[in-house]
Formats: sequence, C-alpha cells, structure tokens
Amino acid sequence: MFKNLTIGQHYPIESPVHELDPRVKIVVTFIYIISLFVINNFLGYIAVGIFLAISIIASKVPFKFVLKGLKPILIIILITFVINLLLTPGTPIFKFWIIKITREGLHQATFMALRLVLLILGTSLLTLTTSPILLTDGIESLLGPFKRIGLPAHELAMMMTIALRFIPTLMEETEKIMKAQKARGADFESGNLINRAKNLVPLLVPLFISAFRRADELAMAMESRCYRGGENRTRMRILKMRKGDGIAIFVFSIYMVAIIMLKI
Repeated sequence: MFKNLTIGQHYPIESPVHELDPRVKIVVTFIYIISLFVINNFLGYIAVGIFLAISIIASKVPFKFVLKGLKPILIIILITFVINLLLTPGTPIFKFWIIKITREGLHQATFMALRLVLLILGTSLLTLTTSPILLTDGIESLLGPFKRIGLPAHELAMMMTIALRFIPTLMEETEKIMKAQKARGADFESGNLINRAKNLVPLLVPLFISAFRRADELAMAMESRCYRGGENRTRMRILKMRKGDGIAIFVFSIYMVAIIMLKI
C-alpha cells in the first residue's frame, strides 16, 4: 500500500513543467492550496480539476502514476466522507434507526472528499516534477528576504526537502517491517482500538531505530563531503526566470481569475 505514495517522489523526465523555475512551482502550489479552501461551490472544483488535468498533461507524468498516490489515503477520504455525511444537520433524505443522511450532509461530504483528492494530486505534482536539489534552492530563494531577521533559510529549506524526500522511504520501510512482523505472528488488524495501538509497538520501535540510523548515515555522508550549511555556499545552477515561467504565470493567472469569478 505504502509503495503507492507519490508525495515526495520525483519523476525524472523532460517536460515543460519539469523545466519551470522551482520558485514559480512552489508559489503556484501554495496559492493552489489556498484556492481549494476558498472555493465553496462545485463549479469552482470543476475549474480546479481542468487546471490540474492540463498541468498533469503538460508534466508528461502518466495519469495512472499520479492517481495511484490516492490509494494510501483512500481510508482517510472515506472516513472524512462518512463523518460529514452522518454528522451534518439539515433536510433529511434518508433515515433508518439512528442513521440520518441529510441533503446538506451529502453535499458537504462530497465537497470535502473532492477537496482532499485535489489537494493530494496538486501537491504531489510539485515533488514529481521538481528534484530535491531544485526544491531546496527554490525554498531557500523564497525565504532569502527573511535572512535579514536571522532566519536560517538554507538550513530550513534543506530540512523541509529532506523530510519530503524521505516520506516514501519511510513508508517503504514501514511496509517491510509490517510484513516481517506479520510473518512472526503479529496482528495489526483485529481487536479494539487499544489493542490495535498496543500492536503497533513492535512496528514503531524498529521504525524509529531505522529512521535514526538513516539520519545518522545521512549526517555522516554530508559531513564527509564537507557540508557546512549555507554560508558562502555556491551553486552549479543559478535560478533564473525564463519564457516558460512567464507562460505558466499567465495560465495560472487565468485560473485565479476563473476561481475569483466563480467565488463571486
């Protein structure tokens, strides 16, 4: 299940989206996330879906690969849908015993599920089309103005990028440990909530040990290459805005105008 996680993974191919300046992609993704929480009607989400589909086509990342990132969070989407469906008050359209489904609940549940799907797909596209090094450079460049007030922009960007990069690795490690523990007779799926929490101890202990070991190995590898943070650090590739970035900003501006008009 965890091998389907796409957040944090990079899909290395040549495409117009891959060639964009990472700062543009980070800012666009950030505003895209805000727009998902501003939209309050289904027409807005149709506009978001069209924009996202165009972005995925332009990135040349297969739709199947992007969509498989939804598999690990299907249970979260389902739980969110059911909670909103059953707990939202309003005009009843179905009632059986203590179960009551309202028109407003059905609307809210569908709305929240769509929001989660679009959120995961949109944020996945950022890491799929941006290498960890470019992502670090982009975040550091955007945080650059805050260096004047003492913010360690390079170190912060490096930590965020490493955290994103290691999400799929840790998920793979979790799946391996779960399979190993199941082979020894561990049961992660039966029992009540307290028993299930207790059953996770044999999983969490080796996972934490593995995470600390990987962090130690990474620190040693960086020190052996004379890494000393961002002070006086030079770069092989200087970030520079190009024609493609201007086109991307123009297309995204059209998207924002459409969102604002649908919101009004």
